[in-house]
Amino acid sequence: MIPEERLQSVVARFEAVQSEMNSDVPRDRFVALSKEFSELEPVAAAIGKLLSRRREYADAEQLLRVRDMAEMAKEEIARLNEELPKLEHDVQLMLLPKDAADDRNVILEVRAGTGGDEAALFAGDLFRMYERYAAGQGWKVELIAASEGEMGGYKEIIAGISGAGVYAKLKFESGVHRVQRVPVTEGGGRIHTSAATVAVLPEAEEVDVDIEDKDLRIDVYRASGAGGQHVNKTESAVRITHLPTGIVVAQQDEKSQHKNKARAMQILRARIFDAERERIDRERSAARKGQVGSGDRSERIRTYNFPQSRVTDHRINLTLHKLDQVLEGEALGELIDALIAEDQAARLAAMGDEA
Repeated sequence: MIPEERLQSVVARFEAVQSEMNSDVPRDRFVALSKEFSELEPVAAAIGKLLSRRREYADAEQLLRVRDMAEMAKEEIARLNEELPKLEHDVQLMLLPKDAADDRNVILEVRAGTGGDEAALFAGDLFRMYERYAAGQGWKVELIAASEGEMGGYKEIIAGISGAGVYAKLKFESGVHRVQRVPVTEGGGRIHTSAATVAVLPEAEEVDVDIEDKDLRIDVYRASGAGGQHVNKTESAVRITHLPTGIVVAQQDEKSQHKNKARAMQILRARIFDAERERIDRERSAARKGQVGSGDRSERIRTYNFPQSRVTDHRINLTLHKLDQVLEGEALGELIDALIAEDQAARLAAMGDEA
């Protein structure tokens, strides 16, 4: 049971924010208060309902001592015994510390791994899966860079995805995705295994990452297409190296050097921001072995088996026998929701251990 003092402190904060919003405050302060108000309002409402049901339970227990009211009190207690645990659980979830990046847009990177042409085709399948899922969520997908495979698909594809709660939904997709199927080039019908790596990076603002000019090496060169054919005759392609971390970003998809540099800096900021978040998470989670995925890009997280039409997420041992629906983006939400639920359960358990 959540201590009443903790619940009351949240309600008190909500009332304080509401009161300050009604006073004469500067615009930037009002904007910050409005954001906090919108986050606290549903929590305060749920807490109010929980506290009300707790009072009803205490009153019913008192009525048990009154002979003429005992039977009615027993019925009331039975009803509340069914309702209270769900209310407690819902409020506990609302009180879990939020990842500050959950509401951010993301940079999605999909790269072909082991498996040659088949891996590139699979990387294309994965990217289209996320595109379709994003469309279903009402999100916007904007291509940033792509390197196509020789037989289709992508050796690498990077896109920005923007919308409500993008990172909260996609953050558990980072890792190695493995496919088992018979390639179109395979005449003997043998099943091949190949892989692609997915990275979901919360988009970083300039204020999040302090990048100094002296820490950058910027090289410009002529963009080239497949087979070495020059896309243009000017040095529009840009490669940026962040010297302190060794992170390298190259961008050539735009015709303008200025635009390519801006795109490269967008990706660079996201990668530096993500690397720092990972470092902090590793330190915090050393004792939290139950977390869903470490965010390690080398971790094999999911297998897509075509002959058996199944998708298995290895972190939560969940198998869905609906491969086509997952790749169409329709059933991907089932995997994502299960991962979020498992993460919430692990964090609730960790809170219980700490309490």
